[in-house]
Amino acid sequence: MSPPLSPPAISDAELLAAFDTQVRQGMVPPQTGWLVERVGDVIRVTSPEVDHGCFVEWSRLSETAADAAIAEQVRHYSDLGRLRFEWKTYAYDTPADLPERLLRAGFAAEDDESLVIGPCDAVVAACAGVELPSDVHVREVSALDDPAWAGIGALHRAVWGPDSEHWLEGLMDEVRAVPDSIRVLVAEVRTGTEPVGEVACAAWVRFHSGTDFASLWGGSTLPSRRRQGIYRTLVGRRATLAAERSYRYLQVDASPDSRPILERLGLRVLTTTTPYVWRAGAS
Repeated sequence: MSPPLSPPAISDAELLAAFDTQVRQGMVPPQTGWLVERVGDVIRVTSPEVDHGCFVEWSRLSETAADAAIAEQVRHYSDLGRLRFEWKTYAYDTPADLPERLLRAGFAAEDDESLVIGPCDAVVAACAGVELPSDVHVREVSALDDPAWAGIGALHRAVWGPDSEHWLEGLMDEVRAVPDSIRVLVAEVRTGTEPVGEVACAAWVRFHSGTDFASLWGGSTLPSRRRQGIYRTLVGRRATLAAERSYRYLQVDASPDSRPILERLGLRVLTTTTPYVWRAGAS
């Protein structure tokens, strides 16, 4: 009997199209109280919070309609009294000069990232067999009174500077509100029999229900603990969690530091993404 045929490999263009359709255009409210709405050729998300959680997830605009659509989103969030919102652009978004139009409208560009996507099973295989230092232990954080939350905040202050953990309360709210859609992992440095320790790395995975995709977030690692297999281990653990739920692909918005590691683990760079942020009173 002949062996079964392997499924044909999906091309980068097909994979990017699937991500755009399923994740960007198929955006669902992250939590109760959040609003996802399509207005013309723009999909926007509005959180109940005044100062964070509002963003444009997707747009497909013509040259003649783009400026009016941008002005409409600024007007919308201004009328709601929101202090900031983000317009997340991808290199293939239209029109080609969308970034320049956003800058003229008062937005500020943040750092570019690479959109990398790859099969869960390939990532699981690439991460297998990594050995951690004997004093590093990986565990899941789900209880909201877990001391690891304070450790996650301390980690980000150490890596990114003061006031860099402003998102932490929102992450905890997400774990509280939709625990089945997210898993948070930490790698702790412990000595002796201590039940908890210093957080050396923290990372989480979001499961996008009704799609083929799970997405990886976080992954910042203490400088003294880099090149010890910790980041790679947490990628593998999250890939396993996604595969166990039958997700086919992992998606990451990768920084220049993490992109080469993720490429070695089987993810492919498909495009770049840049957030543009509007702040009340800044323009």
